[in-house]
Amino acid sequence: MERAAVIVAIDGPSGTGKSSTSKAVAAQLALSYLDTGAQYRAITWWMVHNGIDIDDPAAIAAVADKADIVSGTDPANPTITVDGTDVAGPIRTQEVTSKVSAVSAVPEVRARITELQRSIARSAERGIVVEGRDIGTTVLPDADLKIFLTASPEARAARRSGELDGADVNATREALIKRDAADSSRKASPLAKADDAVEVDTTELTLPQVIECVVTLVGEKRAAK
Repeated sequence: MERAAVIVAIDGPSGTGKSSTSKAVAAQLALSYLDTGAQYRAITWWMVHNGIDIDDPAAIAAVADKADIVSGTDPANPTITVDGTDVAGPIRTQEVTSKVSAVSAVPEVRARITELQRSIARSAERGIVVEGRDIGTTVLPDADLKIFLTASPEARAARRSGELDGADVNATREALIKRDAADSSRKASPLAKADDAVEVDTTELTLPQVIECVVTLVGEKRAAK
């Protein structure tokens, strides 16, 4: 029996396990996968690479539609290119990380990337897991299932510093809190939990437990379709 296509929106701040969970769930359920944060990092990388003044929203807005961003949606090998260049590595540098909030706060950038995300979701024949910060609220408000992952700042910092090869936990925690504040307070599509989202606190959960929880929720949603 053909399974119903399902669109799953997973939102939440950094360090809650969004990427690891989303990729694993998509792979397990044979769904496509989209890391929307990588798209914002990609356009930020393009801005830096082309010498755009990140402190000038008007300058950013003027070139918001210039970069050709292509996202691969295979959860086992999610790729991202800008103007044909593989940027999966470069977009994770500290230089890009420190600038992505400023770039993604510009409404013209969000409008451009949001339309790209909706197009990818529409073309996913078997369904898709889309992760980010405003998927359930802005990008895909009609998603079949919305999940909002949370965790304590301490747990998130410990995870993120582990990913960053032993970075200072306290410094990482402060950076995460600062990023949360920027993302939650921006005028264009702030980080927020959708009213109909299921909140999952991952502080005390292992990654396999979070994945199992989300797979169960998807199964319940599919059965109800």
